[in-house]
Amino acid sequence: MKKIIVSIITFSLLAVSCSDFIEKEERGTQTLENYFQTVQECENYTNELTHRLLLPNDWWTLIAPRVTNEMSTDDAWMGNTGQDSGAHRPCSQYLITPDNMGDMNSIYTAHYYTIQSANIGLEKMALSPITDAQKDQYMGESLFVRAYCYYELVNLFGGVPVYTKSLGTGDLTLERNTAEEVYAQVESDLKEAAAKLENAPVAKDGRINKWAAYALLARVSLFQEKWAEAKLYSNKVITEGPFALESDFLKIWDVNNHNGIESILEAQSSSVQDKSLGSALPTLSGARGEDKKNFPSNDAGDVLDGWGWCMPTSDLENAYLSENDEIRRRSTITKWGEAAYGDEVLNPTHKFSLNDNKSGRICRKYYIPIATRRSLDKKDGHLPLNIPLIRLAEMYLTRAEANYHLGGDALSDINVIRARVKLDPKTGISGPTLLRQIYKERRLELAFEGLRLYDIRREKDPTTGRPVIESLMGPNGTFVQYNLNSTDPYETTNLREPQDKGINFDASKHLLWPIPQLEIDLSNGLIKQNPNY
Repeated sequence: MKKIIVSIITFSLLAVSCSDFIEKEERGTQTLENYFQTVQECENYTNELTHRLLLPNDWWTLIAPRVTNEMSTDDAWMGNTGQDSGAHRPCSQYLITPDNMGDMNSIYTAHYYTIQSANIGLEKMALSPITDAQKDQYMGESLFVRAYCYYELVNLFGGVPVYTKSLGTGDLTLERNTAEEVYAQVESDLKEAAAKLENAPVAKDGRINKWAAYALLARVSLFQEKWAEAKLYSNKVITEGPFALESDFLKIWDVNNHNGIESILEAQSSSVQDKSLGSALPTLSGARGEDKKNFPSNDAGDVLDGWGWCMPTSDLENAYLSENDEIRRRSTITKWGEAAYGDEVLNPTHKFSLNDNKSGRICRKYYIPIATRRSLDKKDGHLPLNIPLIRLAEMYLTRAEANYHLGGDALSDINVIRARVKLDPKTGISGPTLLRQIYKERRLELAFEGLRLYDIRREKDPTTGRPVIESLMGPNGTFVQYNLNSTDPYETTNLREPQDKGINFDASKHLLWPIPQLEIDLSNGLIKQNPNY
């Protein structure tokens, strides 16, 4: 049922709806009426859109809510028990209300700001005097940005307002579309983006290209259970795209391997720290309470004290151990006192404050090696690690799941993924056992890459037919019961983050987050909330 939403990003209208306020051109002043006249102006605008979509150097606006979504799963604790967790607690402990959204407010607001900006850019670039090929490049990238915003919004909040034209101050009310209508717009934008980017160069410089559009089409098709489309687009990326699996799993997150052969889209970073071009995620999720005494060099320059948010659970570690999956385990998780994988010589016993860490574990994927730390002019929280958002391995797993439902060969694709990390192939499994294995491979392969919450909300338990998250969370959930009966020496001795993580989950409402109360207030009560909030 359609609902009314009012004043989405009202403050952004003042910044971007210039046609409502500008009556005549001021000489020597750039406005939306005299911008977009050159290739450079169109490129600059598009680059800013992409940056705003990813914001790798801003820890709060998008990184924090994306990390909070990880904390809402069986993969991660909040982790930091030395600081106030008010921003992360509502989602991670399923205490969220429309009045108490934590940091989930900011992703809603930021994406609508970006959507408004994308709409303006698309309208203006269509009229720009640059060549058609140049228009296709920048308009294609802008369409992808808009699609990605809507993809995240619909997965987090359900049906949201869809608009594809710039809003003015007179456009303060919009209907809330259904989730199906939002997905339809995402698909439309991505198909148009792929077509416009068809002849654009596929440079490994972080620019959005047609393969990113096809890969995101594969993902959103999978999420909608459009199995044929999911197979079509994932297969296209695998068989036609210029990508290959990294031979070394750890290399995907190597600070010296930005935009590697497996990467389809990455959030870019730089070591030029005085311009804050590095990523904030390695600091947000880095080990809290490192001490120079714990490094062989006994040098304070080796210390990179992180904030300690989003720490791996022992439940996730056990999933790796159950498959004898040492490569992906050590590439994803470093336990207290264990050598940092790939950095064994300079960090042979990685230690940090257990008093400030719930799980005694950190995420290895976002770890900054000691040699890189020593090369930095300063350690201000912005670090030279690109963050992969879409990579080729996901396409194999998407094709595997699609093939399972279409009656095709699902085993081959998961075995390609397993072979890369030196695991024996799975043979002779089918039916529910095979589907559970596909789900498990996604978890082991893609942990801390922004997909776990979406996956456990959409995946169907083959026994019950209900979303997998319902079997994990809640008073009788297997993950909750595991934690309540756990004997893990780290998690059970630091109870400043409650051990009953997930016990407050309510299947009648927590498959989506609530719409922020701000939006309801601005609508004078016309907007209807998600169910049971």
